[in-house]
Amino acid sequence: MRYLRLLFVVVLAAVLVVVALANRQFVEVSLIPAGLDQWIPGDWTARIPLFLIILLAVLAGMLLGVVWEWLREASQRRESAQRAHELRLLEREVGSLRKTHHAPRDEVLAILDAPRPATPALPAKS
Repeated sequence: MRYLRLLFVVVLAAVLVVVALANRQFVEVSLIPAGLDQWIPGDWTARIPLFLIILLAVLAGMLLGVVWEWLREASQRRESAQRAHELRLLEREVGSLRKTHHAPRDEVLAILDAPRPATPALPAKS
């Protein structure tokens, strides 16, 4: 499994390097819309390589997906925690009942829990 993970990381790194080398040209990115530049002074454009925009967009999408899934699964995590808490309470209650209640054991359970006698080996048929 460790080698598969290493292979995946190496292939992913190779793909990222190929994408970066294929998209080295610089592009101009406006950080605010054209209509707002009259109210906000300053130069709000940046010249950055295209591969950086692509990689940042992929990273932003992955981060958004992780956050979305974490929020979606919050109810399942909450329910799981509640069930685990109930299970601990019930196990504690069963333990205390076993200590305080000394009822005779059920016959079937006593038979199942009893040690079994050793069975003699049967002679081989010829």
